[in-house]
Amino acid sequence: MVNQKYVESIPVGPLAIVALSGSKQLCDTVDAYISDWRKERLASKESPITYQGYVKDSYLLNVSTPRFGTGEAKCSLADSVRGCDLYIIDDVTNYSIEYTVCGHKNHMSPDDHYADIKRVIAAAAGKAHRITVIMPFLYESRQHRRTARESMDCAVMLQELVNMGVDNILTFDAHDPRVNNAIPVSGFESIMPTYQFIKNLLKNVDDLKIDADHLMMISPDEGAMGRVVYYANVLGVNMGMFYKRRDYTTIVDGRNPIVAHEYLGESVEGKDVIIVDDMISSGDSMLDVAKQLKMRKANRVFVASTFGLFTNGLEKFDEAYEQGLISKVMTTNCVYQTPELLEREWYINVDVAKYTALFIDKLNHDSSISDLLNPYEKIKKRVTKYTESQK
Repeated sequence: MVNQKYVESIPVGPLAIVALSGSKQLCDTVDAYISDWRKERLASKESPITYQGYVKDSYLLNVSTPRFGTGEAKCSLADSVRGCDLYIIDDVTNYSIEYTVCGHKNHMSPDDHYADIKRVIAAAAGKAHRITVIMPFLYESRQHRRTARESMDCAVMLQELVNMGVDNILTFDAHDPRVNNAIPVSGFESIMPTYQFIKNLLKNVDDLKIDADHLMMISPDEGAMGRVVYYANVLGVNMGMFYKRRDYTTIVDGRNPIVAHEYLGESVEGKDVIIVDDMISSGDSMLDVAKQLKMRKANRVFVASTFGLFTNGLEKFDEAYEQGLISKVMTTNCVYQTPELLEREWYINVDVAKYTALFIDKLNHDSSISDLLNPYEKIKKRVTKYTESQK
């Protein structure tokens, strides 16, 4: 049962959720969680919240984003949003959604998804009491700082949403959370699914020894250091890191190519290692780091990454698994997962639907989310239970 501490506070408005095309499956599960929790509260009489519309079978709005023959689109809201606490959820990386442009099939790009989010805000026309955008993969988050004469896409996006009337923006594991400096007086939260990763790893691997002699956390680059430091401190283990040596005389696909991964840290020989990063794009860097660790005689290599994009397919990971370079790869379901990925023996699906539902339910009550953002105690309890079960 969900934590009851906040249910006596009055919601800021009737809850309404917009599930755009990129996140329909996730939103269906989130919606079911919230509906069940509120029915249980009413049945157990633990909450005085009894106003009409607090308990519903579904909080999903009837929303459509039809397209014209040219590929242009619009948003149509069939339900009223007046006075609602509105949550718009969309996975901007979901390329599986198709639409027709002049008779040709076209896959939705992040630009298309982002445009749909803005269309929903425009269709609400300022009638919602509060608008929160939940964008699991922060649009253009890899373009978070300027290194030459180039666009600042992520910062521009955040400012545009705020200017359109968005009150809060929630994302998972922002590539660099300092991008929220672009909107310093607006709500922005980067949610870290640390507990969910540890829970699923312990559930799927029954012989881990969680101590400094048998386990290490590894950062694949300097950008992931903050994540890895948190894991290492919570689990009470040591960490190491790789940094990317690049060829700054050449530019390939807009960036300097990586020449080698150099390792900094104590020996990994005989230890299980967990590589933590925010995303797997092509996977080349991650697999090269795994190879480097195995060359240094690491035992098993586990990978934890919030976003499994796998832009170059799964074949390289299949080969790495067969060669023993990786043991398990964990990514979340907050972005699109292909059926082929879910069937892979080496893959662990980390479900964050309940976690997302908790955020929405608490925010609708205008309650603190500090305990959700820092799951230290939950992790310690889970690890202690796991360790005691091995005795």
